Amino acid sequence: MRTSYFHSLVFAFLTSASIAAIAAPEPTSSTIIGPLATEIDNKAEVRKVDLNSADAATLQRELAGVGEAKAKAIVAYRESNGTFAAVDELLEVKGIGKAILERNRDKLDVN
Repeated sequence: MRTSYFHSLVFAFLTSASIAAIAAPEPTSSTIIGPLATEIDNKAEVRKVDLNSADAATLQRELAGVGEAKAKAIVAYRESNGTFAAVDELLEVKGIGKAILERNRDKLDVN
């Protein structure tokens, strides 16, 4: 008789524990928002490069796909043709194509 009473108590305890585990609230989404906010902050830190005032070293360092030769070509174009009126005018520089321009469009500025 004692054994069946003990088994009944254990069964009741395990049943209530499993119901409590199922009914527990799910974790809040605040832990997910943290990393997303960091990613947005990193994107906001993108510095603009002014095509009309940046030197070759800055262009080479800040722009993707622009090495020493292309950076010097940009500066040479600016010196011979005057300041850039628009970012799209960069396509007229020898060695700069649509792919490089699109990759760097968000980093470029013309003042």
